Amino acid sequence: MTISTGNWAQGLASYAQKLGIKCTILVPDSIPKIKEDAIKRYKANVIKLLLEIGIEILYTRKFNGMDGYFIHPFSDQNIMAGNGTIGLEILEDLSDVDAIIVPWGGGGLACGIASTIRSLKTDIKVYAAEIDTCKPLALAFDLGAIPKQIPHKNSFVESIGYPFLLPEMWELAENLLDGSIVVTLEESVETIRLLVDRNSVIAE
Repeated sequence: MTISTGNWAQGLASYAQKLGIKCTILVPDSIPKIKEDAIKRYKANVIKLLLEIGIEILYTRKFNGMDGYFIHPFSDQNIMAGNGTIGLEILEDLSDVDAIIVPWGGGGLACGIASTIRSLKTDIKVYAAEIDTCKPLALAFDLGAIPKQIPHKNSFVESIGYPFLLPEMWELAENLLDGSIVVTLEESVETIRLLVDRNSVIAE
């Protein structure tokens, strides 16, 4: 069992299916249908929750009334170690890279990659990326502590931009990351468009 709307949910569901193990994915009730269908494709049981309940589960690691082993989607050493291999791939493919920007959801991806980079190439900058509709990490860097209140506005952006920052992830981020880059919804759309155009040219 885990809680996620993104790649982690599909990855765990896929592996559980291969092993013949039952898998339950807890998701916010605002999850887009396309993501819900992608998870269900791997025969996982999907349970929708209010966002507030989902955030509470991330802190407590418990979901009352359900048996099973809970795997945290980002605050887990094994998950972060797996994400750290992305850092190795970046260094192998881009030996002259001077900065890396990683989307910030809960922090497991960014901190995992940054831990690898920090151990091998200390001169490379590693930044988180957040959306301006909710930017808990950027606020924490500004304050030097986890903010007591985190403004949040719903948008089409999923998997990042949630109003929480776990203490253990802030401790890691403060030591591993060089900061958080905040973008607007408009800038995120333009970036996606540029990436789609670039990949189309490469495919041709």
